[in-house]
Amino acid sequence: MSTANNSKEPLLRIAKRDGISRPKAYAIRLTAVLLSLVVSGIFIFAVTKLNPVQVYKAIFNGAFGTSKRSWVTIRDTMMLLCIGVGLAPAFKMKFWNIGAEGQVLIGGIITAGFMRAFGSSIPTPALLVLMAVVSILGGCLWGVIPATFKAIWNTNETLFTLMMNYVAIQLTSYCVALWENPKGSNTVGVINQATKAGWFPSVFSQTYGLNVILVLALTIGMYIYLKYSKQGYEITVVGDSENTARYAGISVKKVTIRTMAISGAICGLAGFIAVAGSSHTISTSTAGGRGFTAIIVAWLAQFNTFVMILISLLLVFLQKGAIQIASQFNLNDYASNIITGIILFFILGSEFFINYRVILRSGKEAENK
Repeated sequence: MSTANNSKEPLLRIAKRDGISRPKAYAIRLTAVLLSLVVSGIFIFAVTKLNPVQVYKAIFNGAFGTSKRSWVTIRDTMMLLCIGVGLAPAFKMKFWNIGAEGQVLIGGIITAGFMRAFGSSIPTPALLVLMAVVSILGGCLWGVIPATFKAIWNTNETLFTLMMNYVAIQLTSYCVALWENPKGSNTVGVINQATKAGWFPSVFSQTYGLNVILVLALTIGMYIYLKYSKQGYEITVVGDSENTARYAGISVKKVTIRTMAISGAICGLAGFIAVAGSSHTISTSTAGGRGFTAIIVAWLAQFNTFVMILISLLLVFLQKGAIQIASQFNLNDYASNIITGIILFFILGSEFFINYRVILRSGKEAENK
């Protein structure tokens, strides 16, 4: 009878893990990274006949080969991290905020507008504070709108926030056409290039030092907020079960709107950092797709903002490396992006083996080490 039952079972079964130790989880991730390098190496040699070690060295040089490259990598990491930190509370509440791209653009538009309007009349320190406040409020509003519709009329937040991105893109296009400099260029150009009014000052002799300070402060603050505050606890409860939250006396509507206000505000602040602290201009590519990439950052980190630092750095590192090997070895973008994709595929795939286990028909478990 036992043999008959076993024969009816599938060869492999997938079961959700009850839990896994942190060292084992990191061992699985490390194994995935090593396997991705091996597979990428095979692809590199098979397609390009290049030495994989030389290609990996070029990837590192693309991100950290010079002091300037290193700081550009750090700058872009901070931008991606900031947006990821903004998404963390919404995603932990299981509110799928796909609108970070638009929230960043709104913060950027407002910052650029204030730089143009008040750059010659308000001292830069006061102007920076003013721009930070209004960009936060703009991003907050852009987050509260879909949250309110979700809380009151139970609209689909994924579609709503996604559509808000397109509205923000069109607003950005309008502002670029309105502010274009020189006329007919279809670009705003570098704002206040001569006076640098509204630009971030250098900190510790580093152009992007203030970017790092602001984003790391947000990262620490969000970690404390989600893990130790009462509101962070309410976010967790609502994310686990809205019915349980209501039974515990938590207002789901209030928590939804408040959390998305915070999420949108931080993404709006990211727009301020992008314009005042980095590009000093505004365009439809100011967000640069980071609003979507940050979803991967938040999800892989399981909303732990400290882990987001490493994941953001990894993604930016791969992006810079792909650009370097494409130019250094005369590869087209497709080949370099395939290498990046292989590495990301293995890293994302490792999460499956962390959350699930594979059971053979015999009853023995594949340990997925």
